[in-house]
Amino acid sequence: MDWINGLFNIPSALQAMVVISLICSVGLLLGKIRFGGISLGVAFVFFFGIAVGNFGLQIDRQMLMYCENFGLVLFVYTLGLHVGPNFFGSFRNEGTWLNMWAMWVILLGTLMTVGMTYVLGVPMSDMVGILCGATTNTPALGAAQSALEHVGISGAGAALATAVTYPLGVVGVIFAMIFIRKCFVKESDLKVRHKDDDDQTYVGQFLVINPALVGKTILEIAQGTHMKFIISRIWRGGEVILPKGGTQLKRGDNLLVVTNKDEVQGMEILFGQKVKRDWNRDQIDWNHIDSNIESRIVVISQPMLNGKRLGQLHLRDAYGVNVSRVLRGDIKLLATEKLILCYGDQLTIVGRPADLDHAENFLGNSVKTLKEPNIASIFLGMLLGLALGTIPISLPGMDSPIRLGIAGGPIIMGILVGAFGPHLQIISYTTRSASLMLRKLGLSLYLGCLGLDAGKDFLATVVRPEGLLWIGLGFILTIVPVIIIGIIALRTKKYDFGTICGILCGSMANPMALGYANDTMKDETSNISYATVYPLGMFVRVIIAQILVMFFV
Repeated sequence: MDWINGLFNIPSALQAMVVISLICSVGLLLGKIRFGGISLGVAFVFFFGIAVGNFGLQIDRQMLMYCENFGLVLFVYTLGLHVGPNFFGSFRNEGTWLNMWAMWVILLGTLMTVGMTYVLGVPMSDMVGILCGATTNTPALGAAQSALEHVGISGAGAALATAVTYPLGVVGVIFAMIFIRKCFVKESDLKVRHKDDDDQTYVGQFLVINPALVGKTILEIAQGTHMKFIISRIWRGGEVILPKGGTQLKRGDNLLVVTNKDEVQGMEILFGQKVKRDWNRDQIDWNHIDSNIESRIVVISQPMLNGKRLGQLHLRDAYGVNVSRVLRGDIKLLATEKLILCYGDQLTIVGRPADLDHAENFLGNSVKTLKEPNIASIFLGMLLGLALGTIPISLPGMDSPIRLGIAGGPIIMGILVGAFGPHLQIISYTTRSASLMLRKLGLSLYLGCLGLDAGKDFLATVVRPEGLLWIGLGFILTIVPVIIIGIIALRTKKYDFGTICGILCGSMANPMALGYANDTMKDETSNISYATVYPLGMFVRVIIAQILVMFFV
């Protein structure tokens, strides 16, 4: 049995991989078990890691830190990459309010920290460490230790307090979300309330009776209004016309128009009359509407088209086809000439079958190519994110610079690459399944190593004289702000429960709780709101840690 002993007890690269694989595989299997109708999913990897560490099974420290940090970086970068294309657009809708809710969670936790210092007599040098552990924010701990050393106080106490409170800080958000769901969430709160926002387009049928448009070309009409629209088909008597920029409109023309949802009323005023027919339902066979006009969805798989504006392709003039809509991930976009195309976009093109074949060859439409994720760009983005996280940022009134760290830098870089990669000709496309796998792999590695590291000293730290007090205070700082703000946000009836979970997880910098939310909600609302509030929330917590030291130590 010596070979078994070598697998688990003799430190080596092989032993590290065996132990981590054991923790992740068993933890994920146990995470599927439901307790009282609730399963913890990937979060159970953390608990099993603590159990393994508590029984004395350990791996080389350098190997442990490498796997933990690599898993965290892989998770946050691919998450940022996933939400990046729609991240900045969210601020035009609800992103600002999502961050405001996160700021309330942070503010309440900070006020409670100051209050506990005065009421219970716990030194702020220890209390700031408790807050960092309760909010699972190691960059904030680093900033607090630098500030403490600047005023001549050792940061060892803060580090120990963080180590004690970190495990319950990780799981406390999950407990808080379970409590909110069991006691306050109704069935209607579990439904995505803003799913319609994913489709930013509207298909309508309009009748030309406005005399000012008769005899004018479509190009002249488009240039004379600020509204954006695409005319997909024109029915003129018994004839079906595929419109071009130079097509002249006549009185009585029936137009099939694709426009933005908020401009439907303007379209009715522009053309004269809206035909009462629902063209936005799911079950429409577009290819049976007209015998000689076909609608086809084509995927952009030609790398040279990444980052090009739709108008630069001249599809209407070169191939005789119109592009009505663009599907990017789950978002339907209006196919305007200024729209910047991304590798993997799905274009709805309309035209005659032979013309569509030629356009399809030009655009690529190679599904096989899209199934191969661009791994090189992922590693390059992670490299740039790590570099970004190490840049010192000096703020007025701060003696020590702050840094975004290995979590903040990669997620911001992922968001930037996802949002602006096409502008720079960077192909960052990954399939939905590949993106989900990379995120779950990274999170599993991070949680397994985190639990293994916390488990070895967990019981010994708890039995320290101040250990139980610190754990109790940290647990209160974790769950109370989350529960209070979560319930208030839920009462507004503005957000679904998945969105609220993402706000709470992002404000607490807690990717493990996000994993639980994803396993529970089965949609992307928690991921989107998490990535929206995480960068600012993490940045503010780093600043707050230094402010607490400056004013209360």
